[in-house]
Amino acid sequence: MKTSHKGTLLIVDDVPTNLKVLFTYLREFGFDLRVAEDGEDALKQISYTKPDLILLDIMMPGIDGFETCRRLKANQETLDIPVIFMTALTDTIDKVKGLKMGAVDYISKPVQHEEVLARVTTHLTLRNQQRMLEKQNSELEAFAHTVAHDLKNPLSAISTITDLLIHEGKSFSTQKNLEHLKIIEQASSKTFNIINSLLLLSSVRSQTVQMKALDMADIMTQVQHQIAHTIKKYQGEILNPNQWPVAQGHAPWIEEVWVNYLINGLKYGGKPPRLELGATPLDNGYIRFWIHDNGQGLTKDEQNNLFIPFTRISQARIEGHGLGLSIVQRIIEKCDGQVGVESQVAQGSTFYFTLPAIKCS
Repeated sequence: MKTSHKGTLLIVDDVPTNLKVLFTYLREFGFDLRVAEDGEDALKQISYTKPDLILLDIMMPGIDGFETCRRLKANQETLDIPVIFMTALTDTIDKVKGLKMGAVDYISKPVQHEEVLARVTTHLTLRNQQRMLEKQNSELEAFAHTVAHDLKNPLSAISTITDLLIHEGKSFSTQKNLEHLKIIEQASSKTFNIINSLLLLSSVRSQTVQMKALDMADIMTQVQHQIAHTIKKYQGEILNPNQWPVAQGHAPWIEEVWVNYLINGLKYGGKPPRLELGATPLDNGYIRFWIHDNGQGLTKDEQNNLFIPFTRISQARIEGHGLGLSIVQRIIEKCDGQVGVESQVAQGSTFYFTLPAIKCS
């Protein structure tokens, strides 16, 4: 019985029998397999589609395994593909030569199937962990830049106004002092919002939650109560559906998703904003929840950039601390769903997210 897909392997060997035996064995463990009978064929295949790992024979006609590996490691597009040599060569000097060229391991011929599986699995696991670490490092760098940039403005405002009040406050009227204190209050509130967003993002990254049936009507009542001041400020109108279909998720997180979407709509919808909410069951067992605004709409480039993690898109809808839609995306993906936007200039925008529907027994 085959298991789920575990990765794509390219087996390179000039002996058809060797290819067939390895192909038949590894296929049963859920690998997507490709084969090549020489180095030239292998390089040609890799130029079209990169495998996750290469099992490479050394002794082959034409360019041998060493030269094939050298070319792979000299190419920026392929140098990160793990290569495991399969060889009858037993001299230490040959093994060292291969490792110096960038191979990650050796398997001696005749190969033992269990050993091949163990080494392939180990190096695929290491490669996946490396990719995850690279992604996390990239996110961390962008994350740090975004947070440092966004905290700088409100903290600078607090510092400047506080210094002004300390040194010149006595010469100001009561009204002027109140105006300055209002600026401090707003900047402090923005700073706290950023910090709360960071804490939420951290919990989403690290916390594992149990998916439960959502009472979306109750969630929306809580959300609209939470942002009542913002609704009043922008004189917004929110239209709820008569009934919500039942999906699975984590209620506190889904509340945050709606808060972000609704505040976005209130700020950048029409004047005044009119927000229509709804849900559409999909054929794939998911439910699409959506919010349509009456704003100016978004260009294709703006739509493509909205959900880039930790990226501030000043030309699009995102202003303020710039973490909102990144958090929305992380939450929904953690709940096994997807986010997106559909928009046309001058016709408003529809922001949506999907969640798994409750399966009927």
